[in-house]
Parts: sequence; C-alpha cells; structure tokens
Amino acid sequence: MSYRKIVVAGGGVLGSQIAFQSAYCGFDVTIWLRSEGSITRTQPKLDNWEKAYISDIESMSSGSGSWCYGLGDDDGTFDKDKAIANVRKAHSSIKLECDLAKAVKDADLIIESMAEDKNQKISFYKMLAPLMDEKTVLVTNSSTLLPSMFAKYTGRPEKYLSLHFANLIWKYNTAEVMVQDKTDQKYFKEVIDFANDIRMVALPVMKEKSGYLLNSLLVPLLLSALDLYVSGVSDPKSVDTAWKKGTGAPAGPFEILDVVGLQTAYNIVSQYQKVPKLINPILRKMLMPYNFKAQLQTLGKYLEEGKLGKSSGEGFYKY
Repeated sequence: MSYRKIVVAGGGVLGSQIAFQSAYCGFDVTIWLRSEGSITRTQPKLDNWEKAYISDIESMSSGSGSWCYGLGDDDGTFDKDKAIANVRKAHSSIKLECDLAKAVKDADLIIESMAEDKNQKISFYKMLAPLMDEKTVLVTNSSTLLPSMFAKYTGRPEKYLSLHFANLIWKYNTAEVMVQDKTDQKYFKEVIDFANDIRMVALPVMKEKSGYLLNSLLVPLLLSALDLYVSGVSDPKSVDTAWKKGTGAPAGPFEILDVVGLQTAYNIVSQYQKVPKLINPILRKMLMPYNFKAQLQTLGKYLEEGKLGKSSGEGFYKY
C-alpha cells in the first residue's frame, strides 16, 4: 500500500461508501464532517453499508448473488468468514471527526466528497490548504465540476486530481482517475495504485472531461428521463420499464436517480441550467433540449417532502 491514512471529506452517499470500502481493504479511515448533526446522519449510512456488504457476501457464498469484485480477495478467491470479519472491523474502525485540523493530520490521501457546489468546494479548499501535511495528496470525487476549477485553491495543484466512483462501489467497482493540467504524473500513478488497492478497476482519464467516462454517458440518460416525466409524457415506472426491457439494463433511470440521491440530481440539473443565457435561444434549445426549470421544480418538491431517494426510504419509489 502506497498510502496508509485516508481522510474522506463528506459523509454523503458516496463519501460514506468510499470510507467503508477503504476501511474494508485495511486502510486507516477518518470521515470529516461539518457538524455533530452530520455525524447523526452519517452513522446510519455506515450501519446500512455494513448490512449491505454482509448481505452480498452471504449471496456470493451461497451462489445466489452476483460476484462483487470489491469484496473478493486480491487473487480472485473468496473466503466468507474472512470477508465478514473485514466488514465488522471496517464498521468499527471508521472515525468520524468534526475538527478538520485533527482529521487531516498525517493524512496520506484526502478524498473530497462534498456536494456538487462550486462555492462550497472553494470554501472547503481554502480552509483545508493550510492544514495539510506536505506529503498529503488531495483528490476530488466531483462528478460534474472539473479539478482545474479548484487547483489554485488547494495550495498543491501538482498533488491534486480527480478520483470518481460509481455508486455501490463494492459492486460497480470502477474508479475514474482524471488529471488536470498541473497534476504531477507521480501522483496520478499513486492514486491509480490506491484505487487498485481498494479493489477498484482504475480507469485513467488523461484529459479533463466533465462527467469523466461514466457520467458522460449516464447524465444525458437521466436528464432525458426526467424530461419525459416533468413534461407529462410518461411516468417513472414506465420510463424505467422501457429502458430495462429495451436494453437489458438492470436498472432504469429513475431507479438510478433514487440510488444516487435526489439532492445530487438537483445539483447536477442546476449546473446544466447555467449554460450561458446569451447563446442564441434556438441554438441553446438544440444544445440543451431539456426543461430544466420544470425538472428543478419537481426535484425541489420531492426534496421538500423529505423524499431524498433510497437513502431516506422514498424518492421516485418507496423502499
């Protein structure tokens, strides 16, 4: 292992998974959270991941479930008892910390996994920059915002890049590693090695691209699905059925939105809505043929009602 101490900034849907998977693979993991209230929201997520990991381990052992590469051994074998012991150890070892200086002291790698909000991220990086050790490498898990937007605020642009995960990372174990112009190739390689160390399939992205690989394909699907719903063309279940039956995909776009979380979906739609208004209206409609205003109104209504997605028990579907 090239790194030892891992700090995840943010305990949301993906942040908590990244922390759990890293701990499962033997790393010393701390999650930094803004407040004591954040701890009460993050701990239940970790409890749920423990249950989800054990459920999938039981299914793998009995042969009734699909293979989860992120839970197997490095040599491709699988030991049920060992895996469950690793889950229990991971769950009990993850530290939750509200003091940022204390959280990041002696960190080898900090993984920023906060909301897709440019100003929030800049504020965080400015607060973090003077607290990091010289050795610390910093990555962002941002799915839509490019690392070059933030490099100058980190105080170490040569040690700053992107590390993006798919949701349910122990099952869908890809990790997209993307550089920005000032990233030193040494740290690019180190982060790729770390991704492999936590049993991800590291996918190098050698040039900045909003959405990386996966979301460049996924986001247009989700936006199109939302538009079919908010425009009154069809309902979520029918849209999902059309996608699953027509393509053989295991999940439809609204099922995916519930897993990702509707707050994240709201933030992404907000970013797309900000395409410059000065573009010719006809050209803008061709480039962005979605009713973003209606999408935001619909997602906002769900959020106001506490329907955050699968993590809260209800989103477009009830769980």
